[in-house]
Amino acid sequence: MDARFQRRVQRYGWDLAAADYEALWQAQLADAQRALLAAAELGRGKHVLDVACGTGLVSFAAARAVGPGGGVLGVDLSGGMVDAARQRATQRGVPNAAFVRMDAEALTLPEASVDVALCALGLMYMPDPEQALREMRRVLRPGGRLVVAVWGERARCGWAPLFEIVDAEVVGEVCPLFFRLGQRDALARACAATPLAVIREQRITTTLVYADADEACGAAFVGGPVALAWSRFDREVRERLRARYLEAIAPWRDGHGYRVPGEFVIVSAQT
Repeated sequence: MDARFQRRVQRYGWDLAAADYEALWQAQLADAQRALLAAAELGRGKHVLDVACGTGLVSFAAARAVGPGGGVLGVDLSGGMVDAARQRATQRGVPNAAFVRMDAEALTLPEASVDVALCALGLMYMPDPEQALREMRRVLRPGGRLVVAVWGERARCGWAPLFEIVDAEVVGEVCPLFFRLGQRDALARACAATPLAVIREQRITTTLVYADADEACGAAFVGGPVALAWSRFDREVRERLRARYLEAIAPWRDGHGYRVPGEFVIVSAQT
């Protein structure tokens, strides 16, 4: 897929997903986000960059950790996500968190300007994740820390058939190479090549819990990376996709709901 086209697909897809994202994904991603923040070892007064910040779930936790003497800048390619994060910052009274629309592969920030760079489950959507890592490395101060989380091995993520199901209805791929950095030590090697000194790689198994089929399909199609494609499908196609996806996750049916396995990979590194 052409890189510019991929960025447009992700940008406008996440714009559409912004309103439903937290309701559908906050609980499901909590384990990965807690582990990422723990690995960051944020101290009072630190200045943090949160790349692919979404609606600010990680940003707000980081802002609390660094206190009023520190600050967090959340950046995201999606203007809808950035707008949602700004609204939540105002509602929650978080003055030390700011949000800007920015491409992670071309950060408009000076070199050596932040103490910590975070990226929670954003690299998989970028055309050139290695370039995004180089940009995060560039803006880190000497001794600064990078902590990145991605989804893990395809075989350990029960919801993975989603992409193939949607790709069958569109021209091209929605999220090409989504699971590439989740394989073996791929993320650690990408960080080391930046270059950064890798401190730790950890894998976390998780369970995505959905109350019913509507919630499972909402997370997959409405509040996730295929939202743009979903918005353009007619009723007949949507019903077909729902049926195929529910068939794919049927092994994890639990009464009326679903308990779908997943895996995260988290790497911490230092300049």
